[in-house]
Amino acid sequence: MGEPSFALISDMLDLLSSFGDRYDIEKIKKAYLLACRAHEGQFRQSGEPYITHPIAVAQSIVELGLDTDSICAAFLHDTLEDCPEAVTPALLTEEFGEDVFLIVDGVTKILQIEVENREEQQVESIRKMMLATSKDIRVIIVKLCDRLHNMRTLGGKKNEDKQRSIAVETMRVYAPLAHRLGMQRLKLELENLSLLYLDPIGYEEVTKAVDARFGRSRDVLVGARKKIEEKLKESVVGFTVTDRIKSVYSLYRKIYELGKPFEEIFDFYALRIIVNTVEECYTVLGMIHELFSSIPGRFKDYINRPKPNMYRSLHTTVVSRDGIPFEVQIRTYEMHKTAEFGVAAHWRYKSGEKGNPYVDAQLAWIARLIESEENMDDPDEYLHSFKKSIFGEEIFVFTPKGDIITLSQGATVIDFAYAIHTEVGNKMVGAKINGVIVPIDRVPQTGDVIEILTQSNHGPSRDWLNVVTTSEARNKIRQWFKREKKSENIEVGKEAVARELRRLGRAFTPEETEEIILAVARRVGMQTAEDLYNTIGYGGMPVSRIAVKLRDESARVLKSQQDAALQTEQTDAAVLADFQENKPKRIKNNGGIVVDGATGCLVKFAKCCTPLPGDAIIGFVTKGFGVSIHKRNCPNAVKGVENPEQKGRWLSAFWDNQSASSLYEVTLSVLTQDKIGALAGITTALAEMKVSVLSLSTAPPKDDKALISITVGCRDVAHYNTIVSRLRTVKTVISVTRN
Repeated sequence: MGEPSFALISDMLDLLSSFGDRYDIEKIKKAYLLACRAHEGQFRQSGEPYITHPIAVAQSIVELGLDTDSICAAFLHDTLEDCPEAVTPALLTEEFGEDVFLIVDGVTKILQIEVENREEQQVESIRKMMLATSKDIRVIIVKLCDRLHNMRTLGGKKNEDKQRSIAVETMRVYAPLAHRLGMQRLKLELENLSLLYLDPIGYEEVTKAVDARFGRSRDVLVGARKKIEEKLKESVVGFTVTDRIKSVYSLYRKIYELGKPFEEIFDFYALRIIVNTVEECYTVLGMIHELFSSIPGRFKDYINRPKPNMYRSLHTTVVSRDGIPFEVQIRTYEMHKTAEFGVAAHWRYKSGEKGNPYVDAQLAWIARLIESEENMDDPDEYLHSFKKSIFGEEIFVFTPKGDIITLSQGATVIDFAYAIHTEVGNKMVGAKINGVIVPIDRVPQTGDVIEILTQSNHGPSRDWLNVVTTSEARNKIRQWFKREKKSENIEVGKEAVARELRRLGRAFTPEETEEIILAVARRVGMQTAEDLYNTIGYGGMPVSRIAVKLRDESARVLKSQQDAALQTEQTDAAVLADFQENKPKRIKNNGGIVVDGATGCLVKFAKCCTPLPGDAIIGFVTKGFGVSIHKRNCPNAVKGVENPEQKGRWLSAFWDNQSASSLYEVTLSVLTQDKIGALAGITTALAEMKVSVLSLSTAPPKDDKALISITVGCRDVAHYNTIVSRLRTVKTVISVTRN
């Protein structure tokens, strides 16, 4: 294949050339050619050449007015991930500079990080992207344009589950990010496209309802627009009036999620008036209220109090003479540019300016997000905090000195204390709102004056972790406990883990418990069990996060025990083979046991393992008490066979076929729920099977469980298995084991 053609991007190049020397055209061409060569032979699931995707992303970047490096990064944004042999970090840095590499690397997903599941991988990718964005806002702009084209072409994916998964991620992560960055136009399209795949029937119903309602009322909206334009011409110069209908997804939320009737949605229609100055905004507002009746409680001044994403505008809802309500939005051209394109409209690099307040504000909240969550290990908590940072409304409160403190909606006075200073929060003992002492979990309102009462040598309470709502306060509390109370943290964490282990209903030796905890600690990136206990103790990780890992490691240890028992039996069999090289004649005794190598001896059954017909057995010659019969995997027998001093006293033994009619004692340990009637249910089951109960004892209940020891008469292993199976059907029984 020859050199790629520039035909696919000729219009883009013509547009960029029209801006004079603002863009480095040769550098952009070089990035395009490298992308073509790297993606050669790759196709999208729709069948189109893969290069069509980077071209579309670059086109969106051009439409936003970003710079040369942003366009180059758009062309190359998938090369590190999809073409690692053709494009390396060193190549990108050498050919296009550090900025292009950092943008491409920031957009690239984390694929090789060691994580337990896809959710953790997604969280780590988001963390990486936000960390890169905190250094260069262009990272998130390129990523949003990448996701926009993926959503526009999502129909090319044949797997409906994959379509839905991508749509869910877009709705939960990328559309909110676009909103938080003020990129309203992109946000609305991402939401509408996601809804199309998440609820196609609902999407179609809303679309039809919009078409029907707009068709009936279009003349009303056109008439109102003309009336406003005529009024504005009297005193306003250089204005623009446009109309819009609420987006499909916004209507869908109000109808299906908030339960509002279609007829009660007052901002279904909107007229947007754009003027030159802030003063003209308020002048136009007065004119609108002269022309139409306003609806009380529907006026919002986002100019004096902008939204967290820096959106500014005046909103008022009025009623036409035909009785149809519609919203009027009034803003300046600068405000409109911010509302449509958000951070992209103010991006500092495109004109070489430094210290743009809008971009600084966006980078600041992202930096705060990164700082407050750098010690957050739980993926669920990270996503919760991430969403809160994006969606959260804010309130404004005052210190006694008149300083303004911004808090998220729902924050408590403890959050306020930590927002002032870490030490103020740590030493807090009380608070006053507007001069009145209030509980420390009180939620202040905008305009409140808050005074924090402190005391030296005082520290926070662990209970505060359940009260605070901001990740900043929560992490500062955790850091205090992590620094000041390590030994206490370890004990708290150890007890929490022990409770979780007990929930599994399995008993482990101290050595096995240590093995399980250490394995779990290493699976979550810690070196010692103490590190894990400490992290759980100071609240850095909820014990629920390791619940599945504890279960997995417990099962592994149990399997190791079973494998060891099997290995012991095989070893024992090999030892017994040595005893059987010169077999003497078989001697029967009255216990139904045949012992090789001993004559005229008594036989007794060892109490440590109570063997039954069907068990593999071995005999031990005692001093004056005959031959003691053990199960071959009995710990005492295994240890004795390996003891050189006892080798001559261990004899092979086996059951005589005629012994099956005899009864043998066996002791069962039955773990049951501590409920009334538990013991009656067990004894009834044994009576129904006509099983002889020789003895019965119970241990004191613990953790709502009771342990019952029952000695019964069994014919053989098959009879024992029948008894155990029947006991396990009793509702209160948790487990049945043989002593």
